[in-house]
Amino acid sequence: MLWLRSAAFNLSFYAMSVVAVIAVTPALVMPRRFTHGAIRWWSHATLWLLRILAGTTYEVRGTLPQGATLVASKHQSMWDTIAMTALLDRPAMVLKRELLWIPFYGWYAQKARMIAIDRGAGSQAIRRLIAQGKAALAEKRPIVIFPEGTRSTPGSKLEYKPGVAALYRQLDVPCVPAAVNSGLFWGRRGFLRHPGTIVIEFLEPIPAGLDRKAFMETLETRVEAAATRLLAETGTGERSVDK
Repeated sequence: MLWLRSAAFNLSFYAMSVVAVIAVTPALVMPRRFTHGAIRWWSHATLWLLRILAGTTYEVRGTLPQGATLVASKHQSMWDTIAMTALLDRPAMVLKRELLWIPFYGWYAQKARMIAIDRGAGSQAIRRLIAQGKAALAEKRPIVIFPEGTRSTPGSKLEYKPGVAALYRQLDVPCVPAAVNSGLFWGRRGFLRHPGTIVIEFLEPIPAGLDRKAFMETLETRVEAAATRLLAETGTGERSVDK
């Protein structure tokens, strides 16, 4: 039954995504608010399919970030980016530049003014990151970054990249840490979609003005402690974690 429900979701998700990106292509030449609306609709439709077909719901804890702020989240699953675009108002997602090369996805990301970074560009990448971040804040948009730079498996911790500290210091805004347990239900490379409740928790904001070391220590401590707590709370006894 788990395999069948997962197959039903995956097939429906990809079919819906193909139809959606083609159907709303006119949004690419319309005002940007239409592109943001299309992305948000797709995100909500995906969460609905996940609930109906796979039995996977979600719970939001804490206060949703509003306006010009920085959100730094644990990243375990594709679900995380879907949830952020569904829950937040026009978020500026920090993503790898290579994703802009994907047909349709990259076009919508560029139109929505997501923040693309070239990891191989060194200090130049940081300067571009800051410039794009300032532009997003000027539009009262929250910036969402995954500090580890890629998806991690539940219970693991990767090195936090310097980009998050650069944004925090240069933009001089509060940072809202966030934790998830999404990898237990939608693995980063797995086929299965496990039933249950994914939790995304927005934690106490870190005020602007800390030095780099203090900020990074505070961010990592809060995010990793919350992620560990969510993992223990959910447990893995009824499922195997997809790697």
